[in-house]
Amino acid sequence: MTPVPQTALRAAAVVGTLAATALTAHTALNLTRLRRPDGLPPAPVAERVSVLVPARDEAHRIAPTIVSVLAQQQVPDLEVLVLDDGSTDGTAAVVRAAASGDPRLRVLTGADLPPGWLGKPHACHQLSAQATGSVLVFTDADVVLEPHALAACVTMLRSSGLALLSPYPRQVADTPGTRLVQPLIEWTWLTTLPLDLAERSPRPTLAAATGQLLVVDADAYRRAGGHEAVATAVLDDVGLLRAVKRSGGRGVPADGSSIASCRMYDSWDQLRDGYTKSLWSAFGNPVAAAAVAAALTLGYVAPPLAAVLTGSRVGALGYAAGVAGRVLVARTARQPVWPDVLVHPVAVATLVYLLGESWRRRHRGALAWKGRPVHV
Repeated sequence: MTPVPQTALRAAAVVGTLAATALTAHTALNLTRLRRPDGLPPAPVAERVSVLVPARDEAHRIAPTIVSVLAQQQVPDLEVLVLDDGSTDGTAAVVRAAASGDPRLRVLTGADLPPGWLGKPHACHQLSAQATGSVLVFTDADVVLEPHALAACVTMLRSSGLALLSPYPRQVADTPGTRLVQPLIEWTWLTTLPLDLAERSPRPTLAAATGQLLVVDADAYRRAGGHEAVATAVLDDVGLLRAVKRSGGRGVPADGSSIASCRMYDSWDQLRDGYTKSLWSAFGNPVAAAAVAAALTLGYVAPPLAAVLTGSRVGALGYAAGVAGRVLVARTARQPVWPDVLVHPVAVATLVYLLGESWRRRHRGALAWKGRPVHV
């Protein structure tokens, strides 16, 4: 390398190392504040709980979800509603077979998607309109619950005074692409979101949530406008938490790795399409997205590059700080640690690529998911 690029890279490594070190310290602090539902709550839940499952072409993976929901313990008053949202693969038949006639489960047939709605918010809206529980649990068709998951979540929701709780399931990833990127879901918010402040503050911008598993007080959900308030939101989970905050409720993410698991994607192609569908909306506008991409590159890619290309010891320290943050999150979230965390710079660079690809597809009007165009 010429002297000028070497000098610039070393300078970037210094700034990036300081940022990575500070953010890893913040991650460690967050982990001491992170809520974790107890796998063995002390008593049965004394209220009606509605589990709501939107499903579109999920025949290949929904059966374990249904079996696990119906096997929940310490939830004596349980209803399960599954919305078949225009499936063409026999999803409804698979659900009924998995339920084996259990009267607690009903399969609803979804209405046609009206103008002004995206698919998943509309499906969740239809489910909530039929739900009769005082607690609503939205869960995806690829989430498998441990036997005490619902009771643990409802117990925490009530004991903490929260309006919404979003336990992040353990992410099951067993292909190179999914193992590279999926662990970044929890790492991102555990690294950047101040959990204490996010729980106390009414600011909608301080929000993280996953639609894989959302537990919400039914009255708070309706005060917030329900999914009608996020009809056009690609990230409807985060949008719903923001709506709850605007209406006076509190909500936070939590560690759900001990009570649920989710195999979100089976391949790199699925992951790429899923991330590019929604990643653009995470930061509001292209300028903010570019700033986030630059910050991620500076903090987690520049230091190891400097260490390799210029022998920078500071860069090596920055790389170690980034890896340390991943180790902390991986152990908490029950994800693979070694050797996955060692390629953290590659994972971050891949996420930056996906962010750019998401904006490119949005600009071209090429966003789609499960056979439906995503109009924005």
